[in-house]
Amino acid sequence: LVAGIASFIAWQVQLRMRQSENMVNKSQSQALVAASLEWIGMELARDGDETSSDHLGEPWAKAITSLPVDGARLSGRVSDQQGLFNLNNLGREGKAGEADLETFRRLLTMLKLPSELAAAVADWVDADGETRLPGGAEDSDYLRLDPPYLSANRALDTVDALYRIKGFAPEMIERLRPFVTALPVPTAINVNTAPAEVLAAAVDGLTLEQAREVVSRRNQQYFAELGDFRVLLSKMGIALSNPNLDVKSRYFQVKGQAAQGRGKAYFEALIERRGSALPAVVWRKMP
Repeated sequence: LVAGIASFIAWQVQLRMRQSENMVNKSQSQALVAASLEWIGMELARDGDETSSDHLGEPWAKAITSLPVDGARLSGRVSDQQGLFNLNNLGREGKAGEADLETFRRLLTMLKLPSELAAAVADWVDADGETRLPGGAEDSDYLRLDPPYLSANRALDTVDALYRIKGFAPEMIERLRPFVTALPVPTAINVNTAPAEVLAAAVDGLTLEQAREVVSRRNQQYFAELGDFRVLLSKMGIALSNPNLDVKSRYFQVKGQAAQGRGKAYFEALIERRGSALPAVVWRKMP
């Protein structure tokens, strides 16, 4: 009996020690995440000072598979969020512009989704209460639901907010997710980092096949300025009319994992590069 009690106590002590060790490792991993985000922000700031364009051949675009840092390991990837269509562009200056609406409609059509969903998103993020037809929805539509709620009439915080917008089913959102983002302010699309689907949607008259050719050429030689992109399109017989394109970006998403011993911290963050000022972490998630 004494031996059994002693064994149980020893097991409890060992368990408590292991729990304490795990908590310390997790805390260290979380501290490493904070330091890593600061380091990534500084690297993005340095890149912004030294270059006039952002493209997928730059160091920030390379995945970190397993970087040793003071006995811990860091892995992750930075992605340019301005290579995607910013859903909050549909509320540019309080009301959706035709160029942004047409871009989103073309993207939806390309993904075999109803183009009327563009009006529903525009009504959700614009500042007025007028229903845009066809497909729009304002307070009167949402108040008939169970439970009822009001249209936000403000910018989306995340892409997941689409779940609350009229017409969107989960499978539609997942099909759309790789090509859209929700940034704090309206932004231009970076033609150096946009996937073919987003390029084809952003440029009227550019087919998906032609957009894939543009991406293939871009991988060999990025666009140093928007004029280079315009020249390539002109050779294809396409005139560039969308004013909301660029070769430079401000917003970058970081996804990764920090591991210290048995402690692991998964993280996701949005970093804003702010010119001569220090980069800012707009939001951070650590599940």
